[in-house]
Amino acid sequence: MIKTVAEVALPVDEVLRIKKRRILPDGSESVPKRISIVTGIHGDELEGQYVCFELARQIEENKKCLKGIVDIYPAMNPLGIDSVIRGIPAFDLDMNRIFPGNTEGNMTELLAANILKDVSGSAVVLDIHASNIYLTEIPQIRINRLHKEELVPLAKHCNVDFVWIHEASTVLESTFAYSLNHAGTPCLVVEMGVGMRITKEYGDQLVDGILGLMHYMGMWTGETKAPRKPIVSENAEDVCFLNAASGGLFIPDVKHWEKLCKGDRIGRIIDPLSGQVLQNVESPVDGILFTIREYPIVDEGSLIGRLLKKEVMAV
Repeated sequence: MIKTVAEVALPVDEVLRIKKRRILPDGSESVPKRISIVTGIHGDELEGQYVCFELARQIEENKKCLKGIVDIYPAMNPLGIDSVIRGIPAFDLDMNRIFPGNTEGNMTELLAANILKDVSGSAVVLDIHASNIYLTEIPQIRINRLHKEELVPLAKHCNVDFVWIHEASTVLESTFAYSLNHAGTPCLVVEMGVGMRITKEYGDQLVDGILGLMHYMGMWTGETKAPRKPIVSENAEDVCFLNAASGGLFIPDVKHWEKLCKGDRIGRIIDPLSGQVLQNVESPVDGILFTIREYPIVDEGSLIGRLLKKEVMAV
């Protein structure tokens, strides 16, 4: 069943509609739990599109195993997706900075308020993001420290590699996930892959995790895979940021999610004109690389990668 959850009029007799697909269990006499899969808030993040497709396909093929309601929202920002723009076109606005919205506000505020109203009340929500075009991320869940007691146990069933608990911030208060969690609807923020691309293996990994989470919550009786045991970090000191000391072309030497020792070379920043190596980017600690630069052109200060320190991995 496909339903329009929010719509606004556009110029030239067009209408912007945000739609969801609802998959219902067969023959349910009681009101079952509901899980909501949300993606496409940023128009250049496409990893969640494949997750929506594959999750729906597997559920439909094993419909008798479904014991809950599955709501799938593949395109929260359809204009952004259609035009390959991160924000909302013509507004120069990040959609993930306008929640909880306002039914009496402008077009974007109205959309945000109606979306939040429709998703609210779910037993759990997964807000799926990709990285931007510059960085590749391993499958991870990011959790605001204010909501860690409720969300970390759920995140451990999602088959991700890393759970990153971060500090509260006033900026985060305007996000979709913060608004839901603040109102009492549990929402997990998934980050994985890279902008403008689909990483199929990451999508398959998360679909396995969603089915596993549904099984844990009594919403799925089908076969599931044992979830990966994620590394959980909640201290800012656990993560080491690597930034470029010089502008140039970054050439990586290591792969994503690779264990490194202090002094190992992660890559080089080179100058194609002079043929010189401007910087050997070395690991400052023993750890594992969970973010790496995807787009090769860097400026001084550009983020090259993130490392999780070895002592956290051993916990």
